[in-house]
Amino acid sequence: MLKARVLTALLLLPLALLILFVLPTDAFGVAVGAVLLLGAWEWVRLSGLVSRFIRWPLLLVFSLMLWGAYNLPAVYVPMVLGIGSLFWLAAFGMVWKYPVLKDRIGGRRMKLGFGLMVLIPAYVALLFLRRHDAHLLLISILVAIIWAADIGAFFVGRRYGVKKLAPSVSPGKSWAGLVGGVFVALGIGVIGAWIGEPKESLFSISAWGWLLVICAVTVLFSVLGDLFESLIKREHGVKDSSSLLPGHGGVMDRIDSLTAAAPVFALLVYLTGWPSP
Repeated sequence: MLKARVLTALLLLPLALLILFVLPTDAFGVAVGAVLLLGAWEWVRLSGLVSRFIRWPLLLVFSLMLWGAYNLPAVYVPMVLGIGSLFWLAAFGMVWKYPVLKDRIGGRRMKLGFGLMVLIPAYVALLFLRRHDAHLLLISILVAIIWAADIGAFFVGRRYGVKKLAPSVSPGKSWAGLVGGVFVALGIGVIGAWIGEPKESLFSISAWGWLLVICAVTVLFSVLGDLFESLIKREHGVKDSSSLLPGHGGVMDRIDSLTAAAPVFALLVYLTGWPSP
């Protein structure tokens, strides 16, 4: 299992870096759309729809929605990001009250709707960031703080994690791990911004302040994305979203944090004007 996990990671890392930082905008949109389409395939399965006669038409509809999202007029992007962020606030309620409000999660159709709210705003957010003038800096910080928070939460939680964060959803996560992950992510975010700071136009004090706010809020939502997918998997009675990635589970297991973090991060960038508020 460990060997498969390492080999898969060695293949995925350069591919992810290629997609995020090298590909031109159109190719970026196609590549990210393909990844999210795989995520949609897994989400349909997690929703309880296993019939291929239903799954393929649903994936076709989702593909058309991705195409629509790619061509979404810029004026509507903030609205989609706002809707996505509001969904994650609702998801917080579902995670926090699970399994007390288990019946309100709904059946297959409701969970399919959740999948759209998870994946489409994330796609719009990533496209918004890629089309931004400071796209290299923004995407670097987004990805770096998510990874840093995950690593920080693991080590801090392993050492100090006594009180569990959401034991009915994900028994492994702790409050100490959450706090540790946030602080590690803030440090990485500051370092990343310092490295990417344009020498001809240094960030203002308010820009540094907004960076800390954006990073902290984004990390909290990234943890929520992980917890919400764990909730959906628990509802379906599975450990992984699929076995597509040996040693890592499925695509959704790799991007669950990103799907929640990206819309919130992009919305905050839009509202604050960062990196130059």
